[in-house]
Amino acid sequence: MGGSTASGLVTTLVPALISFVVFIALFIVLRKSQRRMYMPRTYIGYLRPWQRTPKTPTGLWNWITAMYELPDTYVLQHHSMDAYLLLRFLKLSTLILFVGSCITFPILFPVNATGGAGGTELDLLSISNILDTQYGRYYAHCFLAWIFVAFIFFTITREHLFYINLRQAYFFSPAYASRISSRTVLFTAVTQDYLNKDKLRTMFGRDKVKNVWLATDTKELEEKVKERDNAAMKLEGAETNLIVLANKTRAKALKKQGSVEDGPSEDGVGDFDDESGSVAARWVEAKKRPTHRLKMLIGEKVDTINWARSEIERLTPEIEELQAKHRAGDAKLVSSVFVEFHQQADAQAAYQSVAHNLPLHMSPRYIGLDPTQVIWENLRIKWWERLGRHSATITFVCVLIIFWAIPTAVVGCISNINWLTQSVPFLRFIDHVPGWIKGVITGLLPSVLMSILIALVPIILRLMAKWGGAPSLAAVELSTQNFFFAFQVVQVFLVVTLASAATSVGLAFSSGALLQIVGLILGKILGKFLDTTPRKLYSRWATLAGLGWGTVYPVFTLLTVIGITYSCIAPLVMGFGTVGMYLFYFAYRYNLLYVANADIDTQGKSYTRALQHLTVGCYLLIVCLIGLFAMGSGANQMALGPMILMIIFLVFVILYHIAMNNAMEPLIQYLPKNLEAEEEALLAQDHSKVGEDRKSQSDDQTASGESAVVPTRDSGVAKVDSAEAEKGLADAPLPTAQPQPNFFTKWLRPDKYHDYATLRRLVPSPLEIPQYTEEAESNAYCHPAINSQAPLLWIPRDPLGVSRQEVAHSLRVIPITDEDAWLDENNKINWDMETGQPPIYEEKVTY
Repeated sequence: MGGSTASGLVTTLVPALISFVVFIALFIVLRKSQRRMYMPRTYIGYLRPWQRTPKTPTGLWNWITAMYELPDTYVLQHHSMDAYLLLRFLKLSTLILFVGSCITFPILFPVNATGGAGGTELDLLSISNILDTQYGRYYAHCFLAWIFVAFIFFTITREHLFYINLRQAYFFSPAYASRISSRTVLFTAVTQDYLNKDKLRTMFGRDKVKNVWLATDTKELEEKVKERDNAAMKLEGAETNLIVLANKTRAKALKKQGSVEDGPSEDGVGDFDDESGSVAARWVEAKKRPTHRLKMLIGEKVDTINWARSEIERLTPEIEELQAKHRAGDAKLVSSVFVEFHQQADAQAAYQSVAHNLPLHMSPRYIGLDPTQVIWENLRIKWWERLGRHSATITFVCVLIIFWAIPTAVVGCISNINWLTQSVPFLRFIDHVPGWIKGVITGLLPSVLMSILIALVPIILRLMAKWGGAPSLAAVELSTQNFFFAFQVVQVFLVVTLASAATSVGLAFSSGALLQIVGLILGKILGKFLDTTPRKLYSRWATLAGLGWGTVYPVFTLLTVIGITYSCIAPLVMGFGTVGMYLFYFAYRYNLLYVANADIDTQGKSYTRALQHLTVGCYLLIVCLIGLFAMGSGANQMALGPMILMIIFLVFVILYHIAMNNAMEPLIQYLPKNLEAEEEALLAQDHSKVGEDRKSQSDDQTASGESAVVPTRDSGVAKVDSAEAEKGLADAPLPTAQPQPNFFTKWLRPDKYHDYATLRRLVPSPLEIPQYTEEAESNAYCHPAINSQAPLLWIPRDPLGVSRQEVAHSLRVIPITDEDAWLDENNKINWDMETGQPPIYEEKVTY
C-alpha cells in the first residue's frame, strides 16, 4: 500500500462512479422499450411456462422491489442449480469481506494508525505504518488473521455441507432422477474386448441395464452432414435474397411506371411456369441472381440456388447409406460406451465401482451428461493418449501464465513510442508520420491490442481444456475455471491492489452487465445487416445470453482473494471489496432472473471449485504475514513470536484443509446409498399428506356445495402455499415442531437447518417429470450425425409468388416452407413473434 493517497483513491473512484451513474440511467430508460434485451425471460416463447419469470414493472425504482420479492431460490427452481449457486457465491463473498471488515477495522485501524512510522493518508491505515520498535503490535495482526482464516474455513466447510445436501436433494428429486442422463454412465478408455453390448449387459446385470450405446467413428459421416447443412443454409439464404431482390425490383418498377404486369395470383400456386426460378426471372436478370465462388477468390462462380440443390441431392443418399451402417453396427468403434440403467441407484453403483482390473481402463467415468453437451470427438481418446494430452495441456497453460507478461510488455512499449523508436532502429520511420497517426498508435492501438489479448485468454484456455480430452462442455468449463483462476492470480493480482480497485471494478462492470451495451449494439445495429433470413431473425430473438462458468467465477474469486490477502495488511481493501461484490450480486441476480440463460450444466461443481479457490487467499495472507514478520524480526526480535505462531497456524490450516477435502470429496462426486430409502419414505409421506389435503379440501367443498378442485400434477414435495411455491419455496416455514432459527443459529448449525430433509423442499418441484418419445429414448446417446435429417428451410412469403415457386422446386430435394414469415410493404422480413414457435422450432428434450 506504499504511496497510496486519498487523491489517488478519488481519482480512481470518480470516473467509475460517473460511468456507473450513466450506465444505470441508460438501463432504466432503455428497459422500458427494449423488452427483448432486458427482460426476455418474462415472455420469450421457447422457454416453458414454468421457466419464465413473472413480469416486472418498468418504473424508475419499482423494478428493484419486484426483483427482491423473488428469492434466490426462485432461480434454483426455474433456472438451474449452477445459476442459483453463482448467486450464493456472490453473496458468500460479500459476507466474507463484510465480516472481515467487522473483525479487522475496529482493531487494526487504530493499531496501524498509531504505529509511528510516519505514514500518511491511506498508508496510515496499513501495516507499513508500524515502526520497527513497535513490532509487538504484530500480535494483533497475527491473532486477527487466525480468527479471520478460521472463519473462512468454517464458512467453506459449511458451504460444502450445504452443497452436498442440496445436490443430493436435487439429484434424488423425481424430476431429476427420472432423466435419462441421471441413469446413464459414460465409460471412456474402454478396451476392445468390452466394446460389446452383450458383454457389458452381463457385466453390469442384464436386468439392470436398459440401453447400451457404443460410440462409433463418425468422421466421414460428420463431414458429409456438415457439407449438406452448409449447402442447405446457402440455399436458404440465396432463396431469401432472390425473393427480396425480385420484390425490390418490382417495387421500383411500380414507382416508375405506375403499374406493371404481376406474377401469379395470391392463391395461385400452380400459376407459375414449371421452369425453376421463372417467376423471379421476370424481375431479376440471370446475372443478378445469388452466386458464390466454390473457392475463396479464385474458385469457379456458380449460381447458388442451383448448386445448393444439386449438392443436397448428391449428398443425401450418401449420408443415408452411412447412417444405415452406423445404426446396423457396421461402423468402426471407438473406446467409449454409454450405459443406461433402469434405476438411478444402479447407475450410481456402476459409476462408483472399479469397472476394470487394469489402471486407467474404463476410466474416467461420467454420469449426468446431457447428450447435447458431449464432445464426441474426444470419446475416441485412449488412456495413454489422455495422459499425454493432459500433461501437455498443463505444461502449455503453465508456460502461458508465466510468459504472458511478454506480449503484455510489447503492447505496453507501443504506448512509449519515443523509447521504442530509439531502441529499435528500423522503427524510426514512425517519427516522421503525421501527428494524428502517431497519436492513434500511442493512444488507441495499445488499448485495442490489450483488449484483444485479454479476450484471447479464455478462448485459448477453453481450447486447451477441450484438446486435453474433456468429454463434455461442463468438463471444459471446470478445467477452464482452474486455468483462468491461476492466470488471474499470477497476472492480475499485482495490478488490482489499490484499496479502491474492487469498488471501481464493481461499479464499472456491474453497471455494464446490466446495460449490456455490446449486446445492445450488436442486436440493434449489426442485426439489421446480418439478419437476412427469417431463421437468423428468430435465432437472435430466441437465443438468450449465456454464461461461461469457467470465466465468470475466477473474476469474482480473484477479487475476494485479494480482499482476504490484504485483510490484515491493508484492511481498507475489504471495505471496498464488500461494496464491489454486492454490486456484482445485484447485477447477476437481475440477469439470471430476467435476461440470461445457462445451458451448460456442471451440476454445481463450479461452486465447490470456487470455494476451494478462496482458500488461496487464506494461504497468501498467511505467507505474506510470515514474510513481513520474518523481515521485521531482523530489526526487532519482537516480530519473531508472531512469525512462529503464523508458521504453526499454517501447518494446522494445511492439515485441516487436507482432512476436509478427504471427507467431502466422495460426497461431492457420489450419491450416498442410505438416502435412497430415506427419499422413498419421504416421498411416500409427502404424497399421503397431499392425498389427505385433497380429500379434506374435497369434503369441505362438497359440504359447501362447491365442486372439488383437483391439481393436475403432484409437486413431489409436502403441500405448501401456492404463493410460496410460485416464489420458489424459499420462505416456506420449517416444521412446526422446531422453533424458527435466527441467522446465527442457521449459520452455526448447517447440519440441523440445512440438512437433506430441509433442502429437498427447495428442490425444483415445478419441474415437469420429462416424458420421452420412443425415438428420443432409443437415440439419446447416438452421435447427432447418425440420425441427422436435412434441416427445414424457412423463407419469407411474398406477394409476387416467388417464394411459392421456390418452395415447390426446392421441396424435391429438401424440406422447405414459407409459412409464418413474410415481406412487408417496405420489403422487410417479418415473422410471427406472437406464438414464439415458428416452423423451425424444435421442442428441447430434457435429457
